[in-house]
Amino acid sequence: MTQPRRGSGGATAVGALLIAAGIVFLAGEFFNINLGDAFWPFYVIAPGLALVALGLTQRHGSGLTIAGSVVTMTGLLLLYQNATDHWESWAYAWALVAPGGSGLGMLLYGTRSGNDGMARAGFWQIVAGLGLFLAGIVFFEGILGISGSRFPLPSWVLPAVVIVLGLLLLVRGMTARPNIHAGEVGAAADGRSSPPAPAPQASPAEAPKADVPPESGGPAESGANPQPDSPET
Repeated sequence: MTQPRRGSGGATAVGALLIAAGIVFLAGEFFNINLGDAFWPFYVIAPGLALVALGLTQRHGSGLTIAGSVVTMTGLLLLYQNATDHWESWAYAWALVAPGGSGLGMLLYGTRSGNDGMARAGFWQIVAGLGLFLAGIVFFEGILGISGSRFPLPSWVLPAVVIVLGLLLLVRGMTARPNIHAGEVGAAADGRSSPPAPAPQASPAEAPKADVPPESGGPAESGANPQPDSPET
């Protein structure tokens, strides 16, 4: 009986991404489109997506998924900044990479593997990243005006954003649950066998006493009554 061949989901996903990238570059060559100037961030986005796809198909691929999400988010930000020439946004856009990007990877892998703790922690990391991003926009763009102009915002906006961010972090700290990687390491922990416990030794008081045979030769043990010596006549 022949066993069915098993494929690799990670290799399939990476192969599909490579084929798609090859088609895009081939189209650029045929239509004489310079993809390097406008689409060079895809050199960062494509490997990130490949890592995410590879991690989601592995049994213990949370690290690959999180790393791929961070790389992908970095590439998307570079794509936006390259298209708009708004490089000053790195002053606050880093929050979308970490903790935002890492939280997205945790949410994806936790949802895929059924690890509710990891998915919940990833969701709150995304919320924290978005909160830091919005607070950075208000501070750097609305107050400092690093892009050349300030937002017409009232003075209470920044304190309100800080309060909202603090409330989100407070709720996150009160609802956090430890051991978010229990779903991954549970199988490995179950496979470990504990060493056998040593056999209990009996104490001297509880040791069995050996039967000692009675001494022979005494009058009590011989079973015969002693006869008095008869006087000699």
